[in-house]
Amino acid sequence: MIYTVTLNPSLDYTMKLEGFQPGRLNRALSEQLSPGGKGINVSLVLANLGCPSVALGFLAGFTGKEIEKRLQEQGIRTEFLFLKDGMSRINVKLLEQAAEPIAGQIEEAAVTGGKKRGAREETEINGNGPTVALSEVQQLLTRLDRLQAEDFLVLAGSVPSGLPDTMYQDICGRLQGSGVRIVVDAAGDLLKRVLPYHPFLIKPNQQELGELFGVSLQTREEVLPYAKRLQELGAVNVLVSLGGEGAVLVGEGGIAYEAAAPTGTVLGTVGAGDSMVAGFLAGLLKGGDYREAFLTGLCAGSASAFSDGLATMEEVVRLRQEVAGC
Repeated sequence: MIYTVTLNPSLDYTMKLEGFQPGRLNRALSEQLSPGGKGINVSLVLANLGCPSVALGFLAGFTGKEIEKRLQEQGIRTEFLFLKDGMSRINVKLLEQAAEPIAGQIEEAAVTGGKKRGAREETEINGNGPTVALSEVQQLLTRLDRLQAEDFLVLAGSVPSGLPDTMYQDICGRLQGSGVRIVVDAAGDLLKRVLPYHPFLIKPNQQELGELFGVSLQTREEVLPYAKRLQELGAVNVLVSLGGEGAVLVGEGGIAYEAAAPTGTVLGTVGAGDSMVAGFLAGLLKGGDYREAFLTGLCAGSASAFSDGLATMEEVVRLRQEVAGC
């Protein structure tokens, strides 16, 4: 079974606008409410690809109940811990439509501050979320103790304020020797600290990888030696996303794969990296082959970037046929 952990889930309120004008009344062209958070995105894409998972983490208040309800409606098994106080955060996303769509390739970097992403500008306002007590952290750790050998555990995203910044390290240390295959999609010290525990898979993007080593990385050729260094430091598999440049995988046993991203119109990048993780796991479970897992992950990330939502089975299959020769 695959388990995903989202420590600070959100209820994402997305509004499409013809143009955003600060200090004036703006009316939305359309609105959408959906559960959010990196681990939750992984579970959602896994469900779309026909792979069951269990979503874990912390929820609170009426927003937490709505997040759980919407996930269950999409067929995802949930085992969240409900906090005594506060409410799960609401993240507001403003999508400003451009006059003409622009063809491009998948872009990985986080969307903040009104940066342009293909056919439109995206602006995000993220809430802080509830405070988690140490006793509630202990409840989550106790739940993770029940995972079994060969299970996958996905730890994705940042650790919210109030929780120890050793959270992922503590989980890896607690499960060391259990046979649980841990996947970590995080940046900076959160990622570096888990390497001695030999996570099954880590997935930095090229910017995050470069920051770990104090270098700027742009191409797959530049990324490859640094991905191998992360493997030398302890990671079993290292999957690096490079936006329009595609992705690189340094797999178990030293085998390496690389491919350019499929072409398409970028409609949004939120969830693209999470989709890549989900696609990799789905490809591995269905085929048991690292090459297939790598290409399925690449196509799942691209499919999310090329759509208004997260990757669907149909779109991943279509893109997978496009990169069949890789």
